[in-house]
Amino acid sequence: MKPTHSPPVLPSVFVSHGSPMIAIEPGAAGAFLRRLGPALDHAFTRPRAIVAVSAHSLTREPVLLAAARHETVHDFGGFPDELYRLRYDARGAPELATRIGTLLAAAGLPSHAVDQGGLDHGIWVPLRYAYPDVDVPVLPLAFPPDWSPARLFALGQALAPLRAEGVLVLASGSMTHNLALVFGAGRPPLDAPEVPQSAAFRGWFAERSAAADWPALLDYRAQAPHAALMHPSDEHLLPWYVAAGAGHEGPALRVHDSLTYGCLGMDAYAFGTPAPALQAALAATPALH
Repeated sequence: MKPTHSPPVLPSVFVSHGSPMIAIEPGAAGAFLRRLGPALDHAFTRPRAIVAVSAHSLTREPVLLAAARHETVHDFGGFPDELYRLRYDARGAPELATRIGTLLAAAGLPSHAVDQGGLDHGIWVPLRYAYPDVDVPVLPLAFPPDWSPARLFALGQALAPLRAEGVLVLASGSMTHNLALVFGAGRPPLDAPEVPQSAAFRGWFAERSAAADWPALLDYRAQAPHAALMHPSDEHLLPWYVAAGAGHEGPALRVHDSLTYGCLGMDAYAFGTPAPALQAALAATPALH
């Protein structure tokens, strides 16, 4: 009888997707995302599926978009025509929805699976860089934006077993997200120097993450400097907590650090005991153009 081999346990990952313009103006964050897929392949294995948690797929209770195929959703307006011509139509992973429903039910969390699909830009923009061949099935998991960081962390904890089953838990949002600072009076240039409040907030998050200070991180709204300014509403940060919960047993490592418009943080994090291996693989992966 041939021995069976389990896939290596994957880290969970949070990425910042920023403006939709990153799809045609990749910058430092796009260059990182280009390295992310090859680094995961090198250190672990090509995921058999991706559970994608995006700040732009929001529902009253967790909902799994279990369509067999997903179309590209251009969920934005006022951008160049080139952006609307981009496509990332991916296979779905409907069979995985049943497994996740069981995991969430065991954790006492509600969920719903619907035979509907679509990838918002928080999903397809990062994936078109990380997996440009569109060869990994995707299962979007919409989440309630009124759930606390602690409850979303628990949602991530329920997803943790998937990482040993070859499934990548990928959360997508933005490390800082105050669009009034970007589109208010006098839009700053793309490469504007970082405002002090953004630097303080991102630095605090990196330091508390490195220390695995979950009580402080879960209470970020009260403890992080300039939290309300950096996130007037926190739907773009909340996916971070899902990824963190999915990799709660290990470190929380900032694996990418960049910025656009002086205030829009593009940081990425890896979670779980495999996170250092991903960090090392990223460092060894050459930039792809």
